[in-house]
Amino acid sequence: MMRFLAETALLDGEIRRDVAITLDTEGRIAGVAAESAAVEGDERLSGLVVPGMPNLHSHAFQRAMAGLAERAGPEGDNFWRWREVMYRFLAVLTPEDVEAIAAQLYAECLRQGYTAVAEFHYLHNAPDGTPYADPAEMARRIAAGAEAVGIGLTLLPVLYRHSQFGGAKAMPGQRRFVLPVETWAGICREAASWPGVRVGVAPHSLRAVTPEELSASVALAAELGPDTPIHIHVAEQVKEVEDCLAWSGQRPVQWLLGHAPVDARWCLIHATHSDAAETLALALSGAVAGLCPTTEANLGDGFFPLPDYTAAGGRLGIGTDSNVSTSPIEELRWMEYVQRLRRRARNVTETRPGASVGLALLQRAALGGAQALGQPMGRLAPGCRADLLVLDTEHPALVGREGDALLDAWVFSGNTTPVRDVMAGGRWVVRDGVHHRQAEIASRFARAMRRIRDLA
Repeated sequence: MMRFLAETALLDGEIRRDVAITLDTEGRIAGVAAESAAVEGDERLSGLVVPGMPNLHSHAFQRAMAGLAERAGPEGDNFWRWREVMYRFLAVLTPEDVEAIAAQLYAECLRQGYTAVAEFHYLHNAPDGTPYADPAEMARRIAAGAEAVGIGLTLLPVLYRHSQFGGAKAMPGQRRFVLPVETWAGICREAASWPGVRVGVAPHSLRAVTPEELSASVALAAELGPDTPIHIHVAEQVKEVEDCLAWSGQRPVQWLLGHAPVDARWCLIHATHSDAAETLALALSGAVAGLCPTTEANLGDGFFPLPDYTAAGGRLGIGTDSNVSTSPIEELRWMEYVQRLRRRARNVTETRPGASVGLALLQRAALGGAQALGQPMGRLAPGCRADLLVLDTEHPALVGREGDALLDAWVFSGNTTPVRDVMAGGRWVVRDGVHHRQAEIASRFARAMRRIRDLA
């Protein structure tokens, strides 16, 4: 058992002083008590301790292509042109590259305050589309990258079968994604036995799986356990909505809610183009809306109807998605700011008079993200993962602030992080702003990036 005494800590929406946090030998919180006296053997934590943030949606390999699609096209640009750049980039990635990229990404995420990640993993095959001798080769590389840096992992092997609604044949650029259903299911079952890995299932989208394959995904989730997470992309682009209407006569979120048992196990990634009825139904389902504001902005996706969704009690979390940003604070800031721009108003996502917008954003994302990952986290409470962020209250972004104003300042000011120390699963992985394997991880990543550059 280890015990820490935090100068201040965020406990269920309230900043308390002299908080004793006791950990068990499994890396979980055994006890929390505010206004505690110091005892011999305590490790003092100066500053403000807050729970680590879940990252509910990541494509790790895309960290290495950030910036490669920022060239204007001859007739404008859109998501679909970006996707073509991604397909070309994939042609040179090896399993060793993917492991190095994942480790670098996850170390960056830890440094910024994410302590667990849901990896939406669809890069399964060799560049020519043939399966590796071990079909789980790439999934193992993701797990190895996460283990190397110490971040919590919810692995979501993706079922990707088709290029368009109605079961259209996959395109050549998608050959690294496509697996037979049974091969994919075997990866999920095998990964469920890996130590320290939480496994969920991920039918990629309504474009990429048929209704029968979606049903097979739900059945596999039930086989793996009643609380197995189920993640799916939905309604990210207007064209996707139009294509779904042409195929089924219904909009994507409408079709999904009407044909699948969507409940608290589910995370609907993006759901950007949801009409009023879909927004209300999604909120009432108990599922989580997986919002990725920096990626959605980078790709020009559109605006999620956030105020209406939260007013209806909808649950949400944040993800890094394409990993053009690895900061939870930037995601939360964008989440609020795009709604301010859209409504030409301020403090849109928290409407209770006098309430802290920063606190509300942090709590919603932490609790919704924990639900989506299927991980006990997002709170400083007994039974939760021991995921602690220690904020430096003398950092220029926070100095002179107290109470909830510390959280508002963290979310809405500055571009350098005040996160000083990070514990994930009961282990200190970042101290004084430096990951304990930072130099080694950065060196491997640099070698991979130079190799990719030379081949591309």
